[in-house]
Amino acid sequence: MLKLFRKSVLEGGLLHGATDNHSHILYGVDDGVRTREESLAILSWLEEQGLSELWLTPHIMEDVPNTTEGLKARFEELKAVYNGPIKFHLAAEYMMDTLFEERFRARDILWHGENTILVETSTVAPPVNFWDVLFEMMSADITPLLAHPERYRYMDSTDYRKLHEMGVKLQMNLPSIAGYYGKTVQARAKYLLDKGWICMTGSDCHRFRVIRHQYNAKELSPKQMRQLRPLMEQ
Repeated sequence: MLKLFRKSVLEGGLLHGATDNHSHILYGVDDGVRTREESLAILSWLEEQGLSELWLTPHIMEDVPNTTEGLKARFEELKAVYNGPIKFHLAAEYMMDTLFEERFRARDILWHGENTILVETSTVAPPVNFWDVLFEMMSADITPLLAHPERYRYMDSTDYRKLHEMGVKLQMNLPSIAGYYGKTVQARAKYLLDKGWICMTGSDCHRFRVIRHQYNAKELSPKQMRQLRPLMEQ
């Protein structure tokens, strides 16, 4: 489709009344936003775009071993200085490594909704026990919510189908469909959208200047706008 007919996330009004299910806006805890001031600036801007709800999902991994209690404390600090209308939720993005397995078995978890855990892997290769850990979670009636599957270079259509048929939820990054991570990732995002296998979206926001750039990219076709609108409310 001609570029003339494409819109950005902002032009399409996709953030109005929407939920962002994946962000690194909780300041000073990982490789995301560093300062309280930047967190508040992003939140003010998201208010202007009409965002309704926001999941703060800082990293927890062996290299960034945030504790549940530490993140809860920082979450309360941010809530204490934010007076706007956006509704906050605290979860975490768990790398599927040894630390995650320990915390999962101890049920020391920041949940992304009822019995749901946001998990990720390296973009290059999965953990050797990737499918076993997913099966263990689902056998315990816990739903894995896999962050940005379109970004995993090692995955193909067979993997995506297997995840969908297992009941693993898939969360797509909006910048993926807007082309921010390159054409290959964008094509995978389109494929997953067309299949109807994406359950929800997120920004994966780490920096204010970056999210503004991502959300202004004129990459979304009318069809993709229609596909994304209901997912933005999940």
